[in-house]
Amino acid sequence: MQRIKKNDQVMVITGKDKGATGNVLNIDLSKGTIIVKGVNVRTKHVKPRRKGEAGKIVKEEGSIAISNVMPLCPETKKPSRVRSEATDAGKRVRISARSGQAF
Repeated sequence: MQRIKKNDQVMVITGKDKGATGNVLNIDLSKGTIIVKGVNVRTKHVKPRRKGEAGKIVKEEGSIAISNVMPLCPETKKPSRVRSEATDAGKRVRISARSGQAF
């Protein structure tokens, strides 16, 4: 089971954006990278492609290593490790190790 999923609230724990929080936009498990809203923002210059079109500068989030983020505990809003447990119905749920609350 994944410890981080799309739309989770995470905090960057190392790197130039240490301490920043945001929602997960995309996860690439094959590369081990993650894209977080508002973290590792890059500036990209886009050339005009058609006649009369103007060039522009676009800011977009770059990917960071998935090991550089931790999910935020839903109760305490602090970074927390995640464990998984089976429910009575046989379904696996993610549990915050800090508070014991399910994600």
